[in-house]
Amino acid sequence: MKVALVTGSNSGFGLLTTLRLADEGYHVIATMRKLDNKEALMNAAQEKQLQMMIDCIQMDVINQQEIESVYQYIEKKYSKLDVIINNAGYCQGGFFTELTEQQWLEQFDANVFGMIRVTRTMLPFLRLNGGGKVVNISSVSGILGYPGMSPYTSSKFAIEGLSESLRLECRHENIWVSLVQPASYKTNIWEKSLEQIKLSEDASDFQKNIYKAAHASKDNSADPMEVARLIVRICECTEPKFRYPVGKGARTLSLIKRIVPWFIIEKVVYSKLGGKIHE
Repeated sequence: MKVALVTGSNSGFGLLTTLRLADEGYHVIATMRKLDNKEALMNAAQEKQLQMMIDCIQMDVINQQEIESVYQYIEKKYSKLDVIINNAGYCQGGFFTELTEQQWLEQFDANVFGMIRVTRTMLPFLRLNGGGKVVNISSVSGILGYPGMSPYTSSKFAIEGLSESLRLECRHENIWVSLVQPASYKTNIWEKSLEQIKLSEDASDFQKNIYKAAHASKDNSADPMEVARLIVRICECTEPKFRYPVGKGARTLSLIKRIVPWFIIEKVVYSKLGGKIHE
């Protein structure tokens, strides 16, 4: 019997990954910030007759006490954990000069320190188990810092560095840390992010074009089940790779960022967004 922990499982990648893992025979500890949000997951699980494979538990990743309560629950019921999937988080949209320090702190508390809290607390299970998988959900925003999303992209860059160090620290213990870097997919993270961006009356054409491009990306996004399938493949892989870019343009962007000089990248970005670079 394999046991997996999934954070942020009430919607998007977390919900779909929970269902896919349960269908593959995993007992899934499906955590979410508020249990009132479990209806969509459990309705889908009942349709697939998977409800007995899923434990819905309240766990806000910014609340260490709730994380420790989940640890105790797993210890009492399963005494083991094979997989940690750090999916919980959100996207704080907005232009840098208009964002408050509190918004930055909240973004990092959820996306970065939430991942740190969960992994630090649950990692002993993997060690006792003789190994396991840690799958951290990053983003193409952890490859390239998009304008209008500086808190989110900064948090994803932090996750990339954290995961690199953790991978190297844990591999000798047969603990495999992997990053999933999705492009744009049909999840509610983009809708919530775009709702936060308020264009002022004197917004520049460049800012307006950034907003339009974000909307276009959301409208043309792909089926998130592709990401859920990938996460399950990583869980089932004996020696998973470290980085997994996935989705339209993700692999190309990863390659471009590694080999193309930055001055060319910024010219391309400005060209697409109708901006002007002063030289």
